[in-house]
Amino acid sequence: MEQKSLYSRLGGYDGIAMFAEDLLPRLQNDPQLGRFWENRGDDGIAREKQLLIDYLCAAANGPLLYTGREMKTVHHGMKISESDWSVFLEHAGAAMETLAVPHQERDDIVAFVLSLKDDIIEA
Repeated sequence: MEQKSLYSRLGGYDGIAMFAEDLLPRLQNDPQLGRFWENRGDDGIAREKQLLIDYLCAAANGPLLYTGREMKTVHHGMKISESDWSVFLEHAGAAMETLAVPHQERDDIVAFVLSLKDDIIEA
């Protein structure tokens, strides 16, 4: 029997959108990470959220096409540190906990996110 895609196991578009809806305010309101959203307009933040949803859906083998830039390009110049990365991971874990993401799916998500680390951290 063929295993369902991570996209399907996460509840498809709606499940991934719920994760983004939970995660982004955590990041924006964090005393350390909030600086990345300072002076950003509502439209820019909404566009960023949609790109995040599209990216996660595509990365989880869903039917969406991600049309944004590569992670290294998107994060270049932001001076994201190891400490920022650790705080992000804590918030992502808390969002998965809040949404009761099953253990195997959490492991799959964490493995994927960790694969992006070198493209995101630069400071």
